[in-house]
Amino acid sequence: MARTRRRTRAWLFGGLAAVALLGGLTAALIATGTIWPNRVGAAAYDVRGVDVSSYQGEIDWPVLAAQDLDFAWIKATEGSGTIDSRFAANWADARETDLLVGAYHFLSFDSPAETQAANIIATVPDEGTLPITVDVECYADYCTDPADAGQVRGILTPLLDLLEAHYGVPPVLYATGDAYERYLAGGYPDNPIWIRDVVAEPTLPDGRAWTVWQYSHRERLDGYDGDEPFIDLNVFAGTLDELAALAR
Repeated sequence: MARTRRRTRAWLFGGLAAVALLGGLTAALIATGTIWPNRVGAAAYDVRGVDVSSYQGEIDWPVLAAQDLDFAWIKATEGSGTIDSRFAANWADARETDLLVGAYHFLSFDSPAETQAANIIATVPDEGTLPITVDVECYADYCTDPADAGQVRGILTPLLDLLEAHYGVPPVLYATGDAYERYLAGGYPDNPIWIRDVVAEPTLPDGRAWTVWQYSHRERLDGYDGDEPFIDLNVFAGTLDELAALAR
């Protein structure tokens, strides 16, 4: 009987060790971008693209674009005075490919809408491209001590109005799930939503449909050489013609 119990414990410990090893291996493969759970869900959407910034370094846009991509949003500005160091080169080179191209701005919770709009308008050309995107997410101390919703909307709402007046189309709103629930839910019905969810296909808390889904932030593609080895991948909830129709 004692021998049987010892054998049972050995099988149990062995099974637990195997499960732990498999779990650790799976976690490592996800962490390195070798596998990504959302790829299965994202594969149901035909139109996909990247978003990039200076962290991807110098980009060979023809090489990048040839990897089954349809669109790219490029970081342009941040707050009232920051311009992404690679924006001008990325913008010019991406526009030479067949990709639909747009620019995005990282929203500051600390500076007025008017100066942020001026920074964007001075940087991003008024051309027939995808709509300007305003990236709404926490940063620095605001990730542990979130900004008041009224404070954020007091900057965001006039900024969106200024950008739509200049570029002629409603900006896209990018948000993490937390930022969407805190600052965007129930509002901004005219602005397409670009939501980040790297775990599962997103469901917005107010029942609204998303337009773009960032499903992975740890993909590896050919064609860039920067400090960041990974690149973000996104899908569009529609056809390529429908995405093109968003262009200003």
